Amino acid sequence: MSEQRVGGGQPAEGSAGAGRRDEATSAPRKARAGKLTRQERSWVLYDVGNSAFVLLSTALVPVYFASLAEPGSSVVVAWGYAETVASLILALLMPVLGSLADLQGNKKRFYIGFVGTGAVACAALGVPQTALPFLIVYVVSSVMLNGSMVFYDAFLVDATTEDRYDEVSSQGYAWGYIGSCVPFIACLAVVLGGPSVGIPMDVGMKVAFLITAVWWLLFSVPLLRNVTQTHFKAPEKHLVRDTVVGLGRTCKKIVADRRIRYFMIAYFFYIDGVHTIIRMSTSYGTELGIDAVQLVLALLVTQFVAFPAAIAYGRLSTRFGTKRMLLVAVFAYFCITLFAAFFLVSAVQFWMLAVCVGLFQGGIQALSRSELSKLVPKEHANEYYGFFDIFGKYAAVMGTFLVSVFTQLTGNPSVGVLSIAVLFIVGFFFLWKMPVPASGEPADGLAVE
Repeated sequence: MSEQRVGGGQPAEGSAGAGRRDEATSAPRKARAGKLTRQERSWVLYDVGNSAFVLLSTALVPVYFASLAEPGSSVVVAWGYAETVASLILALLMPVLGSLADLQGNKKRFYIGFVGTGAVACAALGVPQTALPFLIVYVVSSVMLNGSMVFYDAFLVDATTEDRYDEVSSQGYAWGYIGSCVPFIACLAVVLGGPSVGIPMDVGMKVAFLITAVWWLLFSVPLLRNVTQTHFKAPEKHLVRDTVVGLGRTCKKIVADRRIRYFMIAYFFYIDGVHTIIRMSTSYGTELGIDAVQLVLALLVTQFVAFPAAIAYGRLSTRFGTKRMLLVAVFAYFCITLFAAFFLVSAVQFWMLAVCVGLFQGGIQALSRSELSKLVPKEHANEYYGFFDIFGKYAAVMGTFLVSVFTQLTGNPSVGVLSIAVLFIVGFFFLWKMPVPASGEPADGLAVE
């Protein structure tokens, strides 16, 4: 295994981990300023595809689940536990699968399996007629969606060059936000407008699940056709044993590298709050008595705001540094959480909050993804992203679990939301303390030793 990091140069030629194809035939081409190459566009398009399900599951699925739940049961509690289970399963699976996917050709195989299974599960969400079976199918679809994202994120090192990680990652989130609105608006038309032409709302939801699944599959194809896994590990003689040993070695490297260690810890805490806000916003608004239509339209506005904001974040990072822009976003989320806990009582305020979230949501996710790509060996990208996903998914377990528990114990969902603010504080601290890049790597903004 090469000991050099992406920021410090390419793996030495002939090293065990340097399995790279001929640069002249398969390496990402350099894009002109303001342009995306075919490989970069193909990579970005998967964000357009999977974001349709993300938006549907954030805005409409919790509302639909509430209609299936038993009268008097807490939607926030049940939904929070379902998200917790999905995150826990994914966190346990992804490090091992990520390590296996780093072998030549495996990245696409796992990507195809997770996308295909997830899309089928998405379409099948219209089958269950009661709450528990619906949650089981939803957990499967959620695990498959987020699993595919691990392999997709790791394809960033194959689709573009290191100096464009921030730009291309931000473009992915930006076009994902705006592109997901197309199928979502079609779903809204069927679900909300269907009753006026004789289509019951539950039938409309079944059609919405099918539309989303087809969209997801359609936009997964360009990456399969145009992006090649150019960075991979050498073949392993004893697959299971070598995979376990490799995971242990990677874990030790994360602990030993102070910059990666501080970034991972910071990410664990601040992404907890981000994921929890994304997943619980609609059910929280429902618990406060805000009209479902108002909730859905506000979240749609978030998508439109997030499109230019994510692109702007990618470009600002080249001027002010990725770390500085991440610090701004974490602080903004801290303020958003306080507002939601203490002042959110009306639909107008929910709209205000949705706009604020849109300004920072894409930026914090895109720059977190690209920052890791700069820190790790490219031929082990999946393995590192597997650990990256552990931090993200275990954080999501903690966040949704805390919201559910404190809401259940106090009967006040605002108390659960308030717990998220502490996580942003801890994340901000460790991100601020993350050391400056090693000698020879580009400076990345503020750092305190």
